[in-house]
Amino acid sequence: MNAPIIKLSGLELSLESRAGRVDILRGIDFEVTPGQSVAILGPSGSGKTSLLMVVAGLEPATGGKVHVAGKDLRRLDEDGLARLRGEAIGIVFQSFHLVPTMTALENVALPLEFQGDADAFATASGLLSEVGLGHRLTHFPAEMSGGEQQRVAIARALATRPKLILADEPTGNLDGETGKQIIELLFSLHAKFNATLVLVTHDEHLAQRCGRTVRMSDGHIVSDTYAEAV
Repeated sequence: MNAPIIKLSGLELSLESRAGRVDILRGIDFEVTPGQSVAILGPSGSGKTSLLMVVAGLEPATGGKVHVAGKDLRRLDEDGLARLRGEAIGIVFQSFHLVPTMTALENVALPLEFQGDADAFATASGLLSEVGLGHRLTHFPAEMSGGEQQRVAIARALATRPKLILADEPTGNLDGETGKQIIELLFSLHAKFNATLVLVTHDEHLAQRCGRTVRMSDGHIVSDTYAEAV
């Protein structure tokens, strides 16, 4: 059996606020095996985005154990976390987080350049063609629609062929039809590259596309179900 690509044990996350300490994640135990597609559902404030941020190494846990792609995140410094994200994790946010002064091609090539990839631009060009933007290589984010920007963000997230794709409400800023196209793209690339997909969403229909659905409430996982085999 494959070792889990995500393993959280007794995960705690508490943050300080003006009103005092706020407990956001409370004793989370959670494992994901390679190749799975997992939807994380829950109301606002349930902790689902915070869970994703801890897994991405963008928010340090305040308790428990966090292992991602074979690494103990609590033992890594900022440089180590950045290397792990560069090598093993692709992140797609609700807000596209593209560099506004860079073209689509430059945005997608950026993580590859950080790795010293001599073929960064050729790889980026191929990925943009893969997501239907081969004709938009030299366009800047402001010259593209929201759906096109999200396609660039997905291409960038997949540039280093990560083992793990983390997506936080990836259609939240898109209209319904464009959102459907982005989801189809995300799932087709998940299947093509056999990457693990963890998707935070509030959309029940979208969650049904995943092989597993985890529901959160008040910092806890309250249910964890698998889709029935067809």
